[in-house]
Amino acid sequence: MADGIPLFDVSPAELREAIRSGRYAGPTPGLARGFAQANVVILPDADADDFAAFCRLNPAPCPLIARTDPGGVEPGPAAPGADLRTDVPRYRVFRRGTPDSEEPTDIRTLWRDDFVGFLLGCSFTFENALRAAGLPVRHIDEGRNVAMYRTNVSCEPVGRFSAAMVVSMRPYAPEHIDRVADVTARYPRMHGAPVHVGDPEALGVNDLAHPDFGDPPVIYDHEIPVFWACGVTTQLALAAARAEIAITHSPGHMFVTDLPEERFREDPRP
Repeated sequence: MADGIPLFDVSPAELREAIRSGRYAGPTPGLARGFAQANVVILPDADADDFAAFCRLNPAPCPLIARTDPGGVEPGPAAPGADLRTDVPRYRVFRRGTPDSEEPTDIRTLWRDDFVGFLLGCSFTFENALRAAGLPVRHIDEGRNVAMYRTNVSCEPVGRFSAAMVVSMRPYAPEHIDRVADVTARYPRMHGAPVHVGDPEALGVNDLAHPDFGDPPVIYDHEIPVFWACGVTTQLALAAARAEIAITHSPGHMFVTDLPEERFREDPRP
């Protein structure tokens, strides 16, 4: 809600305006329904090519969908008129790999002419397709951020960029899992099909009740955890790279594009 107005059915431009004006600074699951959400990474041009190569080698957690020219604040056709400095609800600022304790809602005072912005696909994009198929999305139903976990699965390194993959988790009844996998597989540039179903310890996740990012999940006794690759992986890569400065979204606080979700839907059948 912003000023008492629900944000589920507003346009992306209206949502970004609410964010830019300071009327909304929360997580974005389910907001501006029908439009793709994106992870944001902003870093100096000197590190941009290696970061792009890291994304290309690790497309499941880091599906790259847009890149700006140095100094550009508008992410081109993805969101004409938008501003990467103001249109994310909360940012994380990394200095030499360490995130600041404060998460600003505006980074105009930090902006540099050599900054390059990247947008990467986000699993929030396929959640409307899950709900349309009659499959619940618990964190939206509960008004929470999705739960995200560090794993023991290593990404392919490039230069100074390396990371263990981060995953998001949504619980489902066993009889729903095949349908869940089918629906999400149709969005490969938004993390696609699950990377793991069941035993979290197989991923090195020892305590589902205490995620590394996001909110603790609500899981019913009959449900099984289902895991997807997550764009927060890039934040671990930025920490490892120890760039002079780098900026991302706060986990779960995404940039909402003008690109319809259906633009990213693909039919996996031959």
